[in-house]
Amino acid sequence: MRVLPTDLEGVYIIEPAVFGDHRGFFMETHNQRRYRDSNIDRTFVQDNISYSSRNTLRGLHYQLPQSQAKLVQVITGEIYDVAVDIRKGSPTFGKWVGVLLSEENHRQILVSEGFAHGFCVLSETAHVLYKCTDFYSPENEKGVLWSDPDLSIDWPIREPVLSAKDEKYPCLSEIPSEHLFKFESQS
Repeated sequence: MRVLPTDLEGVYIIEPAVFGDHRGFFMETHNQRRYRDSNIDRTFVQDNISYSSRNTLRGLHYQLPQSQAKLVQVITGEIYDVAVDIRKGSPTFGKWVGVLLSEENHRQILVSEGFAHGFCVLSETAHVLYKCTDFYSPENEKGVLWSDPDLSIDWPIREPVLSAKDEKYPCLSEIPSEHLFKFESQS
């Protein structure tokens, strides 16, 4: 397993060991000991699967105060996954990182607490599995507008299919500071 840092402290790309032969492949999608030994010491309490069709864009979501870190991977298909730093006081506040996750590359992304998360589907359909460190809490659910011009996220699709909720989230600059995370350096 390789853990690759990104430009955002708290967001990591994980490349699990994949063992393949003429029958297919085997991989561990999570092993608490291996992740802890790689300085990813999280306890996941909920697993979710999302099924979406091409051009679906989900996000940018977060929960506060009941925040969640997410370990995201694609089971079938391909997505472009995005994390946005929404930690007030962070040197990378308002910056984002995007990564391709697919059934071929087997990559995962760890999105820590303090980030808004979203993805768009590039394949015909996609099954996305993500583990969360806290339970879903509808009353604490919040979001940032996917097309916020100040973020300038370079989404690889032009006409996304969105939920009514995702269409109406505010831009990051419109979110009151009490609805954002406070930056605490992890170093």
